[in-house]
Amino acid sequence: MNYSLVQGIVGRLLMGYALTMFVPLVLAAFKNEDSTWAFLLTLLITACLGAAMVYFRKPTQEKMSIRESFVIVGGAWLLTSLLGALPFWISDSVPTYIDALFESVSGLTTTGSSVIDDVEALPLSILLWRSITHWLGGIGIIVLFIILLPSTGFGAVHLFNAEVPGPLGKRTMPRIRDTAITIWKIYAFFTVILVALLMLAGMSLFDAINHGFSTISAGGFSTKNTSMMYYNSLGIELVVILFIIIAGGNFRIYLEAWTKKSFKPFKNTEFITYLSIIMFSTLLIVGGLWLTHDKPPDYAVRHALFQVVSLVTGTGFASTDYNQWPAITKLTLLALMFVGGCAGSTTGGMKVSRIMLLSKHVWAVLTRGLHPRAVSSIKLDGRAVDAVAVNMVSVFFFLYVGIFALATIVMAGTGLEPFDAMSAVAASLGNVGPGFGLVGPTTTYSGITLFGKFILSLCMLLGRLELFTLLILLRPEFWRTKGGW
Repeated sequence: MNYSLVQGIVGRLLMGYALTMFVPLVLAAFKNEDSTWAFLLTLLITACLGAAMVYFRKPTQEKMSIRESFVIVGGAWLLTSLLGALPFWISDSVPTYIDALFESVSGLTTTGSSVIDDVEALPLSILLWRSITHWLGGIGIIVLFIILLPSTGFGAVHLFNAEVPGPLGKRTMPRIRDTAITIWKIYAFFTVILVALLMLAGMSLFDAINHGFSTISAGGFSTKNTSMMYYNSLGIELVVILFIIIAGGNFRIYLEAWTKKSFKPFKNTEFITYLSIIMFSTLLIVGGLWLTHDKPPDYAVRHALFQVVSLVTGTGFASTDYNQWPAITKLTLLALMFVGGCAGSTTGGMKVSRIMLLSKHVWAVLTRGLHPRAVSSIKLDGRAVDAVAVNMVSVFFFLYVGIFALATIVMAGTGLEPFDAMSAVAASLGNVGPGFGLVGPTTTYSGITLFGKFILSLCMLLGRLELFTLLILLRPEFWRTKGGW
């Protein structure tokens, strides 16, 4: 393990992270808010820590390996979460540091869960910082780092793959930095268009910026206590629905469409399946609301579509209190939390491509049971998927379900009712945000114990980095090295 290389890269990343705090610092100073000192102190701590890590590292000529990339990505996410919590804690926006850490992790992982009961009472700078953490975490702080500090060379490939994992990862462009730059251009372009449309639909500039950051990142933080219910605007909801669907798509599709000036990439099987899941789930919930809850068709279609899109992508905005809906609709929404959007998107969950591969694998096994001598291959978009990729998806599914079950038991041990515990873990592991019951769309996570918040914070990080990046760091042999610091 080349610790010096890890130290230097993470240090430079922290210095870049400190610069992002300058924006809310300026806003806090301009508005003369009490949070000014919180941001100034956090910026100085983060910048000094990063500078010290860079200055005191030992010179090294070694190239980055896969092991270093896992440590860099895991370490970067942990440190940015820990440091990003300081403004919440120092400004007294939350009562304890664990609460602040929960809010920070929720922001960076684009989960959108909150422990703050009255967000409308927060300083504007704190609200903006929550949204900035969403926007940074959406595509990934490591991807942004690759753009700003391209000296990582070929190691950038390892960093990119470690932070943006997927069952069938591939580089669309010859150079990984070109890929990262183009993805961020597309991400920024979508954000600007989204903010403009939200303003045209009736939001103020400040609210449009915050909700723009939260929407395109599939995050879910809002400047209002009642989320989208506050606006009760069909126009705003339609804009948000469109861009949440965009956020749930694979950004490599947009990259190919951007570079090739063609709509052909949108024929991608995963993307079409993703849209089909949204349509089918919406129809199912519309039927449930219309037939069993006596809701008029316009209400049923409007809110069913919004909540399906919001929860399958892990955004977590609420246009109505779906906690009051019939059981069949709530169970459908709960199932969607596990599905997620497309691989390579800003969403959480297991991802549609993994669900597709698992389904094809199960069908192939059943087919071989009937025809033992049959030779078949699993294909996606007309290309055969190798056995290693299929096995990795199976392992991911096992780990995901296992962690969900274990965390649910632990959360039930903190005093939550079984369904509330299951809902909280599903929403955290899938980076969704609000769940059902105690953590429904009209409540927050403030009623969870500090230990429970810590467990859910781990679930959020595991979900955002798709399990392997963090779990592999727990293997003792991973850290065995001949050299020292």
